[in-house]
Amino acid sequence: MVLAIKLADKYLGGLLCRILGIFSRKKIIGETKKILVIQLWGIGETVLVLPSIEALRKKYPQATIDILATKRNNEVFFNNKHADNILTIETGPSSLLKFIIKNFKKYDLVIDMEEYLNISAILSFFTGKSAIGYSNGARSKLYNIRIRYNDQQHASETFLDLIRALDNIPKIKSLQIIHYSKKDKNNVDNFLKINGIGKKDFLVCVAPGAAESAKSRIWPLERYAELCDEIISKHNAKIIFVGTSDENQLVETIIKGIEKKTSAINSTGKITLKELFYLIEKSKLFIGNDSGPMHIAAAQGTKTLGLFGPNIPLRFGPIGKGNIGLYKGYNCEFSPCINVHKGQVPDCMYPKNSNDYQKCMKNISVDDALKEVEKLI
Repeated sequence: MVLAIKLADKYLGGLLCRILGIFSRKKIIGETKKILVIQLWGIGETVLVLPSIEALRKKYPQATIDILATKRNNEVFFNNKHADNILTIETGPSSLLKFIIKNFKKYDLVIDMEEYLNISAILSFFTGKSAIGYSNGARSKLYNIRIRYNDQQHASETFLDLIRALDNIPKIKSLQIIHYSKKDKNNVDNFLKINGIGKKDFLVCVAPGAAESAKSRIWPLERYAELCDEIISKHNAKIIFVGTSDENQLVETIIKGIEKKTSAINSTGKITLKELFYLIEKSKLFIGNDSGPMHIAAAQGTKTLGLFGPNIPLRFGPIGKGNIGLYKGYNCEFSPCINVHKGQVPDCMYPKNSNDYQKCMKNISVDDALKEVEKLI
C-alpha cells in the first residue's frame, strides 16, 4: 500500500506538477490571516516540524494556523497550543480531491513541510493564494517562494528554513514536548503495573524496529538482545520494547535471546501512539534505530541513544543535551544512502543475501553501544 502511494505520487503527481507549473506564481506573500501547514507522513519528521510551527505562531500571533496531517501522524499535534485546527486527510484520490474543492484558495499562505512528495505541493497550489516549499523537483514550480533543502544540517533546522523565509529565527536548542491525555497516562501506568514494573524501577525503552521503508536501519537483533542483557545485569533495569503490531515477531525474537527474560516486556501493538509519548517520557533511557520513536524520546526529554548507518546523525540525530547519535557507517561507500529530500529511501544498496548487506549497521558493535549507554546513564 505504501509503495503504491509512493509510485503514484512519483509518476502521476510528478506529471501533474509539471502541468500546473506552467502557471508560474509571483514571488510575493500577501496578507496572512489564514495559514495551512502540510505535514502528511513520517512521525519522526512530524516531531521535528513542531519548532517551526511554534516559530510560525510567534510570527503571526493573530492568524489562524491549521495543520494538515494523516491518521499516521496527526496525534503528534495533540493539544498543540500553536495550532488552531488539526485537519486529517486520507491519501486516496477522492479524499484529496474533496479537500481541494472544499478548501480551494481558502488559505492566504500554505507552508509545505514535506521534503519530496508531489501531492503536498499540489495541495499547496490549489488551497493557497501563496505557498512556500523546497526548491527540488518539478513540485517547486508550484510555490511562490522556494527554499533550498540544506542536507548539511539537522532536518529540524531545514524545516525551520521555510519559516526563515518570513522572519529571522535563531537555531533550535530543544524540541517541543509532545502531549498526551490523562487517560493515556493512566492506561500506561496500569499496563506497567500489570507487567510488574514499579515507580522505582530503572525503565529502559527500546525501539528495535523501523518504518516499512528501509528496514536496513534495524540494528542486528542478536545485538539488541546482548545489549539488553548487559544493561539488565549492570543496572538492574527493566526493558520495555515498543513498536507496532507488525514488529511483534521482531521483538519476540530479541526476547528469546535475552537471558533474564523476566526483565523484558513486549508492548508492541498494545499501546497507542499517544500512550507511547508518555511511556517514553517516563523511561530513564531510550535506545533505538533511526526512526520516529527516537525523535519522540528526544522531544520528551528522555536520554536518547540513536543507532545510525543508512542515514546520518547530522541530519536526523536525537536533538537534546547529551543525546547521542551513534554512527559508524564510514565503512560503507554508499552511506548515507537514505536521502529523504530526494525520495531516496532504499532498503540497502547491497543484496540481502550478501555479506555486505547492512554493513553500516553491523559495524556498530555491542561494546560501541554499551559505551554510549554508560555515558547517558
